[in-house]
Amino acid sequence: MAEREGGRERTPAGATASTRTRGRTRLDQPSQRRRRLPEWDPEAFGRLSERIARFLGTGRFIVWMTVAIIVWVVWNITAPEHLRFDQYPFIFLTLMLSLQASYAAPLILLAQNRQDDRDRVNLEQDRKQDERSIADTEYLTREIAALRIGLGEVATRDWIRSELQDMVKELEEHSDGRRRDGHRVVPAERSGPRDAEDR
Repeated sequence: MAEREGGRERTPAGATASTRTRGRTRLDQPSQRRRRLPEWDPEAFGRLSERIARFLGTGRFIVWMTVAIIVWVVWNITAPEHLRFDQYPFIFLTLMLSLQASYAAPLILLAQNRQDDRDRVNLEQDRKQDERSIADTEYLTREIAALRIGLGEVATRDWIRSELQDMVKELEEHSDGRRRDGHRVVPAERSGPRDAEDR
């Protein structure tokens, strides 16, 4: 319970201290929900802005706007007085063109920002693809170099053929030398057909 000291109420700290802050907002408790602003899909809004910006950048838009301005001016000059809605200085036309320009500029900027984001993503993907291609090329280069080194140590078909021809020549020379000495030489059997793997 509260004690009075010098004309001032004193409340003890602890569980009853929460009674002091009933009128104020508490930071340790969730606040009441406030009204939210209307939500929209930013992607849908961005797509719509891109479509509008694309239309604003076409010749069709310029033709339609020129036709509308000519009709507006001709109507407000030649129509009867009571049917004219914008007299000669055409202030309302100026206001409409200013509104169109003030909305067109941010829409075009939004479309350009979205295109820049897409270009950035495409550039990042291209950079990663280039890195992968470079890594693959380096790997293939190393593999080809290893194969060349390995083939340098392996006997090839042409090398074996040249060695066999040298051996045949040596045998023929040796057998010709023995015949001259009067010894009988048994001709060596010819080797069978070459192995299909050597081809």
